[in-house]
Amino acid sequence: MKPRIDLRSPAAADEPAFLQSVRQSRPLHRPWVSPPSTPDAFGQYLDAMALPANQGYLVCLRATDEMVGVVNVTNIVRGCFQSAYLGYYAFAGYERQGLMREGLQAVVKQAFGVLKLHRLEANIQPVNLASLALVKACGFRKEGFSAHYLKIGGRWRDHERWAGNATAARC
Repeated sequence: MKPRIDLRSPAAADEPAFLQSVRQSRPLHRPWVSPPSTPDAFGQYLDAMALPANQGYLVCLRATDEMVGVVNVTNIVRGCFQSAYLGYYAFAGYERQGLMREGLQAVVKQAFGVLKLHRLEANIQPVNLASLALVKACGFRKEGFSAHYLKIGGRWRDHERWAGNATAARC
């Protein structure tokens, strides 16, 4: 099957479309993620993704370059660990079409290939069934449960810990 998406790094020129997509996606994102929603927050996001320990990817439709979602590889630790955290979210209107699956598979392949990582960890709220299905489709396995793990939307939320490694992931 021909890829429907491309990956690219976020840039300052993406700010208006990105922020508009975030505004339109608020009902979809709550209570799962809190993406940058102001010009200042978007600038901080770009600054963070420019650090060597982070890599941000916009998942874009190949035909139109429209942003369909975001995948971030963050807190990259080198040395004998070669690990990072994985975070992602779709934008409203593009969910449940398999586009984020294509995007996540492409990022996982990039992380284990170009970035030479051995492990990726995704922390997901237990009731976020769509997100759980997405990491399962990429061969991630549940490793544990972390109570009150991340503060999202002003509340400490429980998360399941899912991980994939370079030898087990199916991407």
